[in-house]
Amino acid sequence: MSNSIKKIQVAVVDDHTLLRNALAKLIDSFESFSVFFEAQNGEELKEKLQKKCIPEIILLDVNMPGMDGFETAEWLFKNYPQIRILALSMFSDENTIIRMLKLGAKGYIMKTAEPEELHLALKSVMQKNFYLSEYITGKIVGGLNKNMDQSDEHAVLTDKEMEFLKLTCSELSYREIAEKMFVGIRRVEDYRNALFEKLKIRSRVGLVMYAIKNGIFEI
Repeated sequence: MSNSIKKIQVAVVDDHTLLRNALAKLIDSFESFSVFFEAQNGEELKEKLQKKCIPEIILLDVNMPGMDGFETAEWLFKNYPQIRILALSMFSDENTIIRMLKLGAKGYIMKTAEPEELHLALKSVMQKNFYLSEYITGKIVGGLNKNMDQSDEHAVLTDKEMEFLKLTCSELSYREIAEKMFVGIRRVEDYRNALFEKLKIRSRVGLVMYAIKNGIFEI
């Protein structure tokens, strides 16, 4: 009798072959994860996805020649919104971080991170739909006033949407948020989708950024 557990499929997209291969081996060593395929840039990723090779998470390098991480993330959000993107980069400037998160990435991790952080980031993106380290959160806070659009500042939120938004900034999963609010998971998804529409935001990370910028949640 087999005790095999279905592993979460991850695609690794990076133009540096040695790093990409090393990341793939590392991810394969994690108990619950397996590398589905590797790609050296956005164009190769598109080809593989169009052949119905659909992973659950894409570890996506930001700076690649040709179709870079920004363009790739935007294309993924339009064509495969169900895939979770974890951005990967050597750059920690707030412009790059905020731009990737606004394009739909669920989290952002540095290439200098320890293996344990990558494991945590993958688990968090899968279970909670977002990942932000203290370091990256600090960089975001430092750049919010300079980089976030002003068009969403006057959105009118209901009491329930405000409650949901505050809970979104916690470590709780959406299912756990539903329990806290004494509603079903579908109602929580309704709150989330309403906020996405009102605030012109694409991800849970974007909601957290909005809450921090507008004083709804303090770090």
